[in-house]
Amino acid sequence: MEDKTFTFCLSKDINLPVQVKIDELEGLKPPVPFTTALEDPRVRHIGSNTSPTSDLFVTVQLFADCKPLTTPVLTTHKNPKTGRRWNEWLQLPLSYSQLPVSSQLAITIWDIAGSRRIIPFGGTTVKLFDDKDCTLKRGQHHLHVWLDKEADGMANSTTPSTVDGEEDSLAMVQRIKHNDFNETSRLNWHEYLAFRQLEKVHNKTASANSSSHSLIIEFPRFDFPVLFSDYSYISTEVPEVNLQNEVVFEEYPVVTVYDPDASRENVEETKHRKLLRSHRNMLDKELKPNPRARDELNEILSYPPVQELTAEDKNMIWKFRYYLTRDKRALTKFVKSITWDDPREARQATELLSKWNEIDVDDALELLGPSFRNPAVRSYAVDRLRKADDDELQLYLLQLVQALKFDKASIAKGKKSSLARFLEGRAAKSEILGNYFHWYVFVEAEDKDSRALYRTILSDFLSTLSGMPDGASRLKTLERQSKFIAMFSGLAREIRFSKESRPKKIDNLRKFLSDPKHDLLTFDPLPLPLDANVNIVGVVPEESSVFKSSLLPLRISFKTEDGGTYPIVFKNGDDLRQDQLVIQIISLMDKLLRKENLDLKLTPYRILATAPVDGSMQYIPSTSLAAALVEYHSILAFLKEHNPDPKAPLGVRADAMDTFIKSCAGYCVITYLLGVGDRHLDNLLICPDGHFFHADFGYILGRDPKPFAPLMKLPIQIVEGMGGETSENYQKFRNYCFTAYTTLRKSANLILNLFALMVDANIPDVKIEPDKAVFKVKEKFCLDMSEEEAIVHFQTLINDSVSAFFPMVIDRLHNFAQYWRA
Repeated sequence: MEDKTFTFCLSKDINLPVQVKIDELEGLKPPVPFTTALEDPRVRHIGSNTSPTSDLFVTVQLFADCKPLTTPVLTTHKNPKTGRRWNEWLQLPLSYSQLPVSSQLAITIWDIAGSRRIIPFGGTTVKLFDDKDCTLKRGQHHLHVWLDKEADGMANSTTPSTVDGEEDSLAMVQRIKHNDFNETSRLNWHEYLAFRQLEKVHNKTASANSSSHSLIIEFPRFDFPVLFSDYSYISTEVPEVNLQNEVVFEEYPVVTVYDPDASRENVEETKHRKLLRSHRNMLDKELKPNPRARDELNEILSYPPVQELTAEDKNMIWKFRYYLTRDKRALTKFVKSITWDDPREARQATELLSKWNEIDVDDALELLGPSFRNPAVRSYAVDRLRKADDDELQLYLLQLVQALKFDKASIAKGKKSSLARFLEGRAAKSEILGNYFHWYVFVEAEDKDSRALYRTILSDFLSTLSGMPDGASRLKTLERQSKFIAMFSGLAREIRFSKESRPKKIDNLRKFLSDPKHDLLTFDPLPLPLDANVNIVGVVPEESSVFKSSLLPLRISFKTEDGGTYPIVFKNGDDLRQDQLVIQIISLMDKLLRKENLDLKLTPYRILATAPVDGSMQYIPSTSLAAALVEYHSILAFLKEHNPDPKAPLGVRADAMDTFIKSCAGYCVITYLLGVGDRHLDNLLICPDGHFFHADFGYILGRDPKPFAPLMKLPIQIVEGMGGETSENYQKFRNYCFTAYTTLRKSANLILNLFALMVDANIPDVKIEPDKAVFKVKEKFCLDMSEEEAIVHFQTLINDSVSAFFPMVIDRLHNFAQYWRA
């Protein structure tokens, strides 16, 4: 007979309602002075202010992912005599099988504050599933009560059930719980010591906070540990043949089970690692790998930044750590191989950092990512960045500002991290860097998700700036920029919500700009926030207008100090941070390609988010492919009209055709790598001189609102503009694509590290799956392929894009939609 021994069960199999027992409340609320209770009507009738055993009742509500799943359930009325004990089981209208893994109970204790009025006595929020192993909590729990607060069920709750200082005692309680569940054998001597230590911790906590309260609750005790599980369905490749000989596919449920041992420490591996690294052997400094070990090390060092190291990889790196100090590529792998929670191992690793060969900037950026929290490691990375000039630093500034989030713990404690000190110092010394640093931080300070952290950083930066010799004038410039941006953002908002016709809105805009009371026709030179290298001195009202798109952005033309003009688009109602990221990466890729003597005539126009829903961008005079095709019927005719040369093979000047071919190749490669979606003929633009570029990056990292979207957008109209698939120009285009792709693959680590620094940014397509964002970009680089295989892969992409039929249908439908909308 088959032996069916069970050691756990799955939450999806438990169809019982969720239950929790409210036991008792421990702790006494400090009494309100008698005179205060008489004089202050707000506290006069609060029961807990008049009696330590006043009537209280408890409500319990189930939350998940910041949303309530049930209505509150409350305890019955009981008259307390000696203490606040309910000893009552509450049942919620949801079964265990329906619980998400993020489920938590918001428990609020309510106090009577007069006739038909209640106020929160305190609240606490407890998760139903353990964070480490996804097992359902059981048995008795002591929950910290946050006085005068109603419990919230948010993901980052302000009323968590545990706080610092209680963790030690809770860890010891865990041992006692296991005894209660008969999971381990009883050890009387251990329990005696545990209870003595618990008493000490309890007394210490009580003396530190005399008003500390805890609520004792109890969860049902099942016979086995309960693991969270849910259903997902996939189409299997197991065909079933029906009577008509048609092949159909059935859907089979796949159960996702969380292994409780997956996140637990492997005791044997830990002991082996400690024995291996606990002593310092002088021979280690002379140890060199044999040819086989050297090949293994080279393979490990070739891993991309996102690849995890195995225990064997880490031990190999540690064994030859002294030998590897001469290889700058090995430092990031060495840091990953260290168990930083082990003080002895961390000390040895820190001492070795200074002996390593100087690392490249891309490795320094990796060390500032979310995986590296050790201050010594982050300081080492910052020291490497100190050697970068302002132009190079500006390339990565957007990501470095986001990397400050990984120093949040130290900044919250009032300590400046090495990265914060470095950025503030460099920004204070350079007007250009200071301009962009101010606006990058300012936008994050306006975002509710990161407001507190970045307001502290912004305040520190302005304080540092005030101490510089030119600090007063630069602070005044930033103040003028802020008022300037606020004026145009308000104007864009007003015109956007106006009910008037577009011609009337354009007229109102020009009147506003021409009105002398606004002082916009001529003013003192002001560095443009969008491009701090340009000083503007006034506006040109007659060249300003309102676009026809849904958000009605403004096009404002500014006069520059050198006598030219600089047109800008002001947009309200749209978060431009995602577009800002894409343009920054395009600018970086352009510099990487130019470094290899490959100028692909890219047009990384400037863009700057000035608030979570406001921003500006540089206006590039251009025409959408859709408009060009309507007016000229082909891209080639458009190029002939603006760049005629009867002697050239296609009647187009050679330099214009060369610019068109190169820019098409550059944007095909870059938009493929970034996974840019929602490509149609209205956001593919062409300039009269042949420059081709993309705009509107609302979908990236593989997201696309259209079905069956190709991995690369290469419309047949562009190929025809080069002379067709059999032309020499098209072959040049393909070769440029291959060269650009293989060149950028060499800098894949730098680009991946920049995306890793953005995982906590409030950017829509990164925020959807932050843990997968870097992997989506890595996948496009095909780093597991050789250069020849990568070229063949990209050639297939080009062929598939040119021959794709469905995107042509989508483009036609889009054009019809735009026609009827107009």
